[in-house]
Amino acid sequence: MALLELKNLSINYGAIQAVRGLNLEVNAEEVVTLIGANGAGKSTTLRAISRLLKVREGSISFDGREITRSAPDAVVKMGLAQCPEGRQVLARQTVLDNLELGAYIRNDRAGIREDIDKMFQLFPRLEERKQQSAGTLSGGEQQMLAIARAMMSRPKLLMLDEPSLGLAPLIVLEIFSIIRNLNADGTTILLVEQNAKLAMQHSHRTYVLEAGQITFSGPSAELIEDERVLRAYLGG
Repeated sequence: MALLELKNLSINYGAIQAVRGLNLEVNAEEVVTLIGANGAGKSTTLRAISRLLKVREGSISFDGREITRSAPDAVVKMGLAQCPEGRQVLARQTVLDNLELGAYIRNDRAGIREDIDKMFQLFPRLEERKQQSAGTLSGGEQQMLAIARAMMSRPKLLMLDEPSLGLAPLIVLEIFSIIRNLNADGTTILLVEQNAKLAMQHSHRTYVLEAGQITFSGPSAELIEDERVLRAYLGG
């Protein structure tokens, strides 16, 4: 059974149909990437999974339960977390405050403290800046904080929306190394990413979204060599 399953998903923005008949699966311990041009419906899909957008048709199942009409906080408690596009850290709060707020659904203080220490091991720069306001961090550090904050809810599935956006190439490689390490530790990841080639190199399977519909899907290692995908997304 897939950890996440979308069946015939359709989503509207007013009168505009942003996603049409989308079918997608993410299995436990996979990294699955969703690529496509701007406006294809990638972020819309993630927001629907997080229950921030209503679904017009179809269903969303997570960990064996249908969540199509669940509340956003309910799906976080089930083990689904999203790291949003643009990072959206709480700029006036400290790094430590942001991490603690990421664990707002939890009441196990010892476990929260343990996970904060784990995040500081994974992101040493965050520990160095733990009392700094998040708004004073560099873009790369804010992205690290956004990922760490999402991980504080102990998600079974972590959704990352454009984690490389606006970052320098060396920082992008560092972020993808972190993604690989999180997956190696057992976190399942659904990744939306503008850098299609890098995303496919770091994922098990890929879905290609065009105008709200899936046009290609399969193992990333195969699609990265597909002439149609190369021409459309990889500059081939």
